[in-house]
Amino acid sequence: MSLYCFENVRTAEQRAEMERLDAAGICLFCPEHLAAHPRQELLFSTGHWNVTPNAFPYAGTSLHLLLVPHLHVSDLLALPDDARNDFWTALAEVSRRYGLESYGVGARNGDPRLSGATIAHLHVHVLVPAAVDGSPAVRMRFSR
Repeated sequence: MSLYCFENVRTAEQRAEMERLDAAGICLFCPEHLAAHPRQELLFSTGHWNVTPNAFPYAGTSLHLLLVPHLHVSDLLALPDDARNDFWTALAEVSRRYGLESYGVGARNGDPRLSGATIAHLHVHVLVPAAVDGSPAVRMRFSR
């Protein structure tokens, strides 16, 4: 199975980038590749997590960040206790830096073909809606 689930792609640009990474055998979210990727800005790191903007943000968001564990796992529960605990440190720092008041948090666990994810490396979405009126509702798919 590929690291990438092409059935869950949202744009042609996203598909092209995933195909390029897949052909090279690169997991975008493993720390060495995330830090070197020209499109993925590494905003900050904690002991176990990297924080980066989503290069393909969801419609209706004013901010769409990804919290990505350093370890290559596909389930939050597969992380060791210290990495799971450090998630809350990373999320608190995101909230502090961006002054978040209203936001959503979502993670897909397991097989991307079933969970709706595009990559088999756990990442947690932090979604801030664009506005109360006049913007589309933010939608995060959790299945195909």
